[in-house]
Amino acid sequence: MTKIFKQLGRHWAACLAVVALLIVQAYCDLSLPDYTSKIVDTGIQQGGIESPVPDTVRSTTLQALELLMSEDDAALADEAYADPDADGVRTLKPDADTAALENAFTTPDVVLYMAAVKNAATAAGTTDTVVPTAYDLDAVATQLAAASQAPGAREMLQSQLTDGLAQLDETVADSLSSQAMLLVALEYDAQGIAHDVQMSYLLRTGGQMLALTLLMVAVAVAVGFIASRVSAAIGRDLRRDVFRTVVGYSNAEIEKFSTASLITRTTNDIQQVQFVCVILLRMVAYAPILGIGGIMHVASGNTGLEWIIFVAVAALLALIAVLMNVAMPKFKQMQVLVDRLNLVSREILTGIMPIRAFSREEFEEKRFDRANTDLMKTQLFTNRTMVAMMPFMTLIMNGTSLLIVWFGGKAMDLGSMQVGEMIAFITYTMQIVMSFLMLSMVAVMLPRAGVAADRIDEVIKTPSTIHDPAAPKALPADGTHGVVAFHDVSFRYPGSDEDALEHISFTARPGETTAIIGSTGCGKSTLLNLIPRFYDVTEGSVTIDGVDVRDMTQAQLHDELGYVPQKGVLFSGTITSNLKFGGDHITDADAEQAAEIAQATEFISAKPEGFDSPIAQGGSNVSGGQKQRLSIARAIAKHPQIYLFDDSFSALDYKTDVALRRALKAKTDNATVIIVAQRISTVLHANQILVLDEGRIVGKGTHAQLMESCPAYQEIARSQLSQKELNLQKEGE
Repeated sequence: MTKIFKQLGRHWAACLAVVALLIVQAYCDLSLPDYTSKIVDTGIQQGGIESPVPDTVRSTTLQALELLMSEDDAALADEAYADPDADGVRTLKPDADTAALENAFTTPDVVLYMAAVKNAATAAGTTDTVVPTAYDLDAVATQLAAASQAPGAREMLQSQLTDGLAQLDETVADSLSSQAMLLVALEYDAQGIAHDVQMSYLLRTGGQMLALTLLMVAVAVAVGFIASRVSAAIGRDLRRDVFRTVVGYSNAEIEKFSTASLITRTTNDIQQVQFVCVILLRMVAYAPILGIGGIMHVASGNTGLEWIIFVAVAALLALIAVLMNVAMPKFKQMQVLVDRLNLVSREILTGIMPIRAFSREEFEEKRFDRANTDLMKTQLFTNRTMVAMMPFMTLIMNGTSLLIVWFGGKAMDLGSMQVGEMIAFITYTMQIVMSFLMLSMVAVMLPRAGVAADRIDEVIKTPSTIHDPAAPKALPADGTHGVVAFHDVSFRYPGSDEDALEHISFTARPGETTAIIGSTGCGKSTLLNLIPRFYDVTEGSVTIDGVDVRDMTQAQLHDELGYVPQKGVLFSGTITSNLKFGGDHITDADAEQAAEIAQATEFISAKPEGFDSPIAQGGSNVSGGQKQRLSIARAIAKHPQIYLFDDSFSALDYKTDVALRRALKAKTDNATVIIVAQRISTVLHANQILVLDEGRIVGKGTHAQLMESCPAYQEIARSQLSQKELNLQKEGE
């Protein structure tokens, strides 16, 4: 986990920008339920009226309201409105003290409205509640105006009003205060502007909602854009770091991890980290902001339903804890099974021809099926666990909504909550629950990504056993170059109990060919691999011109070498790009000359595109012999001082082998040539032949000398050449 956050920390500026944008997005998201509540409660139920203080009021209605106010409140109300127009309508002044006016108007609004209701019921001849009209309002206002003419009438009204309100309990008083807006609505209806006021409010509030929504969409797009760029950059950096590390690995580290595992870590594991980084930026950072904001909004209200949220969150946390304990081990196991499947797939695909030749298709199908089934079972378990989580989440969310509607309905019946408030409360509750849901989803994804991050970090932090010295030495500036010497060299593979090479000492000089021959598994290729430092010696030293190869930089060392591996490796591209693989200094003429020496010109010329002919991945569109000749030509084109041929002539016929070695001898007359070979004919004319047996040199000399003194060499020679050929060679000497 810390490794993932460490990667995000490298892009701290972008992460801070994402957090800032998410705060804006959360503000918009949390504001929308309030606007929904306003549209329902104020825009629809209250006709768009926000305050008990009317923006415009007729003089008769204002006079009636002032009769129900104290003298100070009446003076304040009269001062707050401009002089009446031609229709007798007075308009609220812009600088009026709205807060003080609301206290003054609320109770008179309720009393005047209830009087209008009573008047409407009396006119209808019923005791039921009747919705009053503008006519009823005017009738009540006229009655109040007439009654106010009597001496002491105002004081008597105020006294009766005060006594009546004192007898009401708090709940009823709150219920009556919500009816203050009804008087304003009735007044607007009398003026003929009720519809315009409502539509104006709905359009204004709806426009604000639309603006917030558009802002939220823009911010969400920006967050997605930045998060995607950050995660893509993290993936790019991780792939680059892994690739640079792996390229610097010796064979020991490659074998430790396996090629299949390294490919999985470079692709699948890094994709896991990328995906989680996007989720972290878009969800994990957003969920707490949204959840905390929702809790603050809910806590600021007086609904009394906050306990429902705590019940829902507790149920969610319990569910997440159970799922994490069940699914976590399987997520860790999944990556290992992916590695196993990749390994089996790679082995089968690369070895398809031997599999067919030995009729092992059924066996390999079963082996692949076992690896595939193990992965499938683990994925099914984790997927079923995740799928099982969703119905439980849905049950919790719907159960929460049901509780809110049930207890919210009772609160509405008591008059302590309105419809819009309940809708907003449900929305905020869902936002809080969704924030925990998002965190739970990420909590399930993080373990797998954490395993992937650990596997990537393991590759990056595994140091190569082959590294450049702190103070590298340079080769001598004068004298003969290319002298390769082994000084009592012993080598043991990592983890092995026995030496693969023991006490090897010899010198290979420029202008000479040193051949290494021996039975299979005697250490020939291992010995050759010590020169380019594919492995480092366990004891002794390997020097070039007197400088230990461990005291040189790898780039400096490899510049001196032309290496042809035992298995020819070509890269996708063209024949020319493969021949020029040794560096930009290689010209077309160098490539053509190298191809001619390697006896490759004939088959290259036969291709329609010649040297520009395409080479498929791994050289799969050329034969084994052609691949080997192109590998040899690639080394020759580099003009190295030292040539290393690791059994590089095995796929060539005898005629091509002889012609190639003859041309190579002329080309490499001043270079050091070291050849590992299985065939006597390849090493027959070498200046020095080393015979290896079980990691030791058991013979050293020319062909003639070894035929006289080395039984191991004699055995190899007699197994490959007839007695007549051996006699002819002896006579020729």
